[in-house]
Amino acid sequence: MNYMRDLNPAYHIPVLLSEAMDGLNIRANGVYVDCTFGGGGHSTEILSHLSTEGRLFGFDQDGDAMKNSLKDERFVFIPNNFRHLQRFLRLHAVTKVDGVLADLGVSSHQFDEPNRGFATRSDADLDMRMDKRQSLTAASILNTYGEQKLQEIFSLYGEVTNAKTLARTIVGLRNKTPFRNIIGFKQAIAELVKGNPNRYFAQVFQALRLEVNDEIGALREMLEQTPVLLKPGGRLVIISFHSLEDRLVKQFFRSGRFEEKDEQDPFGSSQSNAPFRTITKKPIVPSAKELSLNPRARSAKLRIAEKI
Repeated sequence: MNYMRDLNPAYHIPVLLSEAMDGLNIRANGVYVDCTFGGGGHSTEILSHLSTEGRLFGFDQDGDAMKNSLKDERFVFIPNNFRHLQRFLRLHAVTKVDGVLADLGVSSHQFDEPNRGFATRSDADLDMRMDKRQSLTAASILNTYGEQKLQEIFSLYGEVTNAKTLARTIVGLRNKTPFRNIIGFKQAIAELVKGNPNRYFAQVFQALRLEVNDEIGALREMLEQTPVLLKPGGRLVIISFHSLEDRLVKQFFRSGRFEEKDEQDPFGSSQSNAPFRTITKKPIVPSAKELSLNPRARSAKLRIAEKI
């Protein structure tokens, strides 16, 4: 089915839109959550499937997203990180929902706004905050974190091949001149680039962005709330954009936890207590047609689980 409607492509083109709607298996009178409201693309489509009795809550910590808030009595915009899912839903007397959707990563708007500091090509301050109310920026990480911590970030979050050398170089350079803007930072570490420069800087920036916004921590906290929040038969739909996120989602869908159990179940029923039934054995990826319209969707992977 094709669910594309009049959206806000200038802000963000919703990724895997029809697949996400199919995955949610929307009930007309249900209660749903869009954890990453952004430009409102997914939310607009969810509302089109709801009756007058249905309700939708849209979370987004980015103040710019509030400007896209939908004028619909069934919709409530919550200007906060989705890691606080249950807390803010309770404020609206909601303890159970029929579906939760999260489109992780950075919106096109955030990439295209030079002053936000997300894009490697922009000449802006090293910011990268999704929530401008917080104090931690990419610059403060580069200028204050210890060498070991920097190495861990670049290795784990960016899979940077020479993470150790990069971390050591950053610590040495910042003692002479603190890092403040993107161009200056790229020039300072240019000699360390391995392989394709665009890919290398993308990996470094991804690592910094994930740390600035604690994206992995927020994802884990949100997922941990869903077994209690979702009604039986309710759907959890997650769109991820890099392997670390996807592995976390896959493992949580499978067992309701993030680590494999050390002990072996002698009866082979280790998943008997899992809160979900995994709908997607393999992740759904964008079609060739979608990629031709939105190349930024190329690394997207969608997984669906149903609350047992």
